[in-house]
Parts: sequence; C-alpha cells; structure tokens
Amino acid sequence: MRKIEHIGIAVKDLEVSNLVFEKLFGAPAYKFEAVESEGVTTSFFMNGPNKIELLAATNPDSPIAKFLEKKGEGIHHIAFDVEDIVAEIARLKMEGFVVLNEIPKKGADNKLVAFLHPKSTNGVLIELCQEIK
Repeated sequence: MRKIEHIGIAVKDLEVSNLVFEKLFGAPAYKFEAVESEGVTTSFFMNGPNKIELLAATNPDSPIAKFLEKKGEGIHHIAFDVEDIVAEIARLKMEGFVVLNEIPKKGADNKLVAFLHPKSTNGVLIELCQEIK
C-alpha cells in the first residue's frame, strides 16, 4: 500500500452535502460520477494532497443505502492506493484478512477496487484502489 487514496463519506443527499464540502474546502467538487453497479453517485473533492469521496445511494438496496440506514451519515471507508491490486489481495488473504472482492471490480475515478471486511480490520471498511491504465 503506497498511500491513502481517499476517504469515503456516506451522505443522504449528495447535492446538499456538496454545498457543505464546497464551503468547507473553498472549492467545488472536481468530479461527479455514477457507479451503477454499486447503486451510488459520487463526488470528489481535493484538499491539498487529500481526496474526499462523497457517496449517495441511488437505490434502496445499494450498500450505501444499507450503511446509511444502519449507521447514518459519516465515514464509510478508507481507500489505499496499491500498485498491483491482484497481488495485494493475495497477500492480504494470506495474512488472514477477509477479502470481500477476490476479483477486483471497476469503481469510481478510473480505479479497480476491492474491499476488506471491517470485521478483519478493527471495524474499518478498507478499499484497495489501483488506477486503470
């Protein structure tokens, strides 16, 4: 793992939350994207070298909708940039982590992604991200 790629925050209303974060950072979101396979719309903000992803559910069965129902708005995951996501998944499985996606899938922001179950990472959902070349 090379660095924190972004922090994902689950929100109920993307439009309202975008205004909040625009005021917070003094700049608008630089990117908006729908990830239909996950049932979310996203927006991305930069603050110095740090990236924040806001995630809002587009249907009631999406993982974000379920998260919001159970826990409310807040930090959903921490994503880490990796050079080789397939190798990193194999390494983490050998270390005993519970991998939710043994085969990486396309995520937002031109990334291949896979997640580690929070039960194996002290309650934090971890996302692995590799830029699609």
